[in-house]
Order: sequence, then C-alpha cells, then structure tokens
Amino acid sequence: MSKPRDDRQVELFRPALEQIIDLTHPLVRLAAEIDWAFVERRFGAGYRTGPGQPPLPTRLIAGLLILKHMHDLSDEVLCARWVENPYFQFFCGEVVFRHDLPFDRSSLSRWRKRLGDEQLAALLQESLSVAHRSGALQTKDLERVVVDTTVQEKAVTHPTDARLNHRAIEKLVDLAKREGVALRQSYLRVAKRAAIMVGRYTHAHQFKRARRELKFLRTRLGRIIRDIRRKIEGNAAREDRFAPLLDLAVRVKQQDHRQRGQKVYSLHAPEVECIGKGKARSPYEFGCKVSVATPVTAPKGGQFVLHAKALHGNPFDGHTLGPIIADLQNLTGVEVQRIHVDKGYRGHSYPDRFKVWISGRVRSVTRTIRREMKRRTAVEPVIGHLKAEHRMGRNHLKGRHGDRINAVLAAAGFNFHLLLRWFERLLRALLLMLSLRPEADRHP
Repeated sequence: MSKPRDDRQVELFRPALEQIIDLTHPLVRLAAEIDWAFVERRFGAGYRTGPGQPPLPTRLIAGLLILKHMHDLSDEVLCARWVENPYFQFFCGEVVFRHDLPFDRSSLSRWRKRLGDEQLAALLQESLSVAHRSGALQTKDLERVVVDTTVQEKAVTHPTDARLNHRAIEKLVDLAKREGVALRQSYLRVAKRAAIMVGRYTHAHQFKRARRELKFLRTRLGRIIRDIRRKIEGNAAREDRFAPLLDLAVRVKQQDHRQRGQKVYSLHAPEVECIGKGKARSPYEFGCKVSVATPVTAPKGGQFVLHAKALHGNPFDGHTLGPIIADLQNLTGVEVQRIHVDKGYRGHSYPDRFKVWISGRVRSVTRTIRREMKRRTAVEPVIGHLKAEHRMGRNHLKGRHGDRINAVLAAAGFNFHLLLRWFERLLRALLLMLSLRPEADRHP
C-alpha cells in the first residue's frame, strides 16, 4: 500500500507557524485534541497501490473537510481562505506558513469519491470522542437519544414539466453537437419561447393555452429523440454515449404532473426524490430523506449530533429506526436505553418496543420519561443549524453517494463547531479563575 507523502519541513528563513499564531486559539486546541492517527487508519482504505504520485497527507484532507463544513465554505472559498489563514494551515498540519496551495482544488472531489461515507464517518466518530475526552459529552448522554428525519434538498431548480422538457431538448442538442450528429432541426429558439409562455399562461390562469405550449414542447422533444435514434443507429459507441440521456428524455416526455411513482425531477440529478413533510410553506421538497440522532439531555458542550445518514427511496420513518439505532450503537459503542421519536414513527419495526417512546403518549409514563419527552423537540433547532450553517440545506455533491457523504460531513462539521465554542468557554473560565486569584497566590 502506498503511503501519503509529507512535504512539510522546517525552513531556515521562515518562522514556524507556532511562533506566529496564538497557541491558546480554540482551533489550535482542537487540532491538539483530535487523534489524527485514528483518522489516518480509517482513511487508509482510500490509498491506492501502484505507480504514480503518492497521495496527499491524511491530516491535510481530513482538516480541509472539517473546516469546509464547520464554516460552511465551498471548495473554492476554502482554498482561498486556507492560503491566507495561518490557523487553517496549522490545523491541517503545516509547519511553516505557505503562500501557495500544496494541492489542487479538484483533490477534494477525488478524495470524497475515493473514501465514501463509511470512511468519512470516522470524522463524526472522532468528533464524539474529542467531546467525550474534553468533558463536553458524557457517556450517559449516549444512552437516551432522539431520532428524527428531515429532507436534504438537492441543488436543483424547481421542477416543472415545461422546464424539464426544454432542458431535455437543450441537453440532447448539445450532446449531438459535441458528438458530430447533424440534426434536421434543433428547435432551440422556438422551445425557449414555448417554455417562457407556459410560465406566463399559468401565471395568468390561462391553463388551456399553457397546455397547448407544453404539448408543443413535448412534440419537439419527441422529434429530436427520433432524429437522434435514426442518426446513431448501428453505431455502438454513439448508442452507448446517448443511451442514458435518451432514456431520461423519454421518461420526461411521457411523465405527467399527476403521475404516481418515481418521476424525473432533474436531468443532471435523476436520483432526486419528491418528499412531502407536511410543511405549509413548502409542501414538497426535492432531495433525499436524512435521519438525525441527538442526545435527549442537554450535554455540557451542546446538543451534539450522534448519527446522521441519508436514506434513499423515501422510506417510512418507522422502518428506518432499527438500522439507525444499530449504526448508532456501532459508532458510539454504547447501548441505547431509551429512544424518543415523533408520531411519524408509529408502527415502527424496532424489535424492543419498550425502548421507543412516541411523543403524545400518556400511558405508563413516569415523571422522568415525561421530562425527556418534552426534550424531544430539541432536535429541531439542531436540524435547522445543520441546514443553515453546515451545508445540509442545499447539497451540491453529485449522485446518491454525494447525498450520503454530505449528511455525514455536515454532522461532523456541526460537532466540531460546538467543540470550538466549548474550548472557548474553557479558556474564558480559566482566565477568569486566574484573574480572581489573590495576588499572593499568583506570585508565591
């Protein structure tokens, strides 16, 4: 197995980072608490044997992924911030301040694909370990948990039949141009006008005219599909290149807004699902379902995320409870004693039904359990922070593996953000204790 390269070295004419930064900074304290050797062992499955340049250091990649989701940064902004921030460089294991990137921005995308959500879950596990070692999270906090589901929306436009048909025409024409397939007519100009008019007629409640323009779009899309199939017939290489997009275009042309079952909601992300959570402001959300688990009690360091997992296929909440609790116990190593859920989990298939407490239950409820049931809603603000501040609100990673990766990294980023605040509070408490000590005790 090839080992990651290590380009870090002490230079003679440039000072070390430890000499120019504040060593009491919370990010420096967090870097010292993380067990980077554990992360390297878990990431070792991503190394490839054989010739080629050695991979980047594990601490560099892990540090970049933590900083990205801890501060809600895109890959481009993260790279720009890393060059100008000495604390970011120290957190990622650099020895001296660097004025250039030691990696390419696309390295982050390649490492995410190479590792997957199973290896990246090591960052979430390590965040809980750091919280436990520093006193921000107790073992008893892991025994009683709250489990809830939310929707991780994909970075797609709101799907309408007119927009999907128009986009299918554009993508087919563009692919035909790149492959050298001469079409009889592209219909780009008239299709754009028809898509615009569908929106205008619908806004004016002129639905008969809107349906006529939509039929015009479907007809032109069908003509392009048939034209391409005639032109590439017998050419196996072209048929393979056109097959995925042609299949999506046929599904878009045939589907209707009243259709039941799996529909195509985006051509560049066909895995997107339509999920209704009963919200008045947004009846339907387009993405995938994500399960989130947090402690029932309020730990000293904050409401940490104990587990996060993307669930494809829009499963019933109750059917996901058993696998989620099993994954949670494997992640933390602590057996769960009580599980608090909302009414969406009624009819769950969890084997030990006496451990599951559904909100609104009034029979056989002790005072302790009733107090814990009131704490069940504490998971809602955690989900809000995950979406608003840690990149779960709009997922830009590609495919279903991108959904799973983004959910795990968002949870890890949220936990490390809480740890930064925890170390800040510890530092303030220490400084306050030193300031309140008598003068004779400070100078013996």
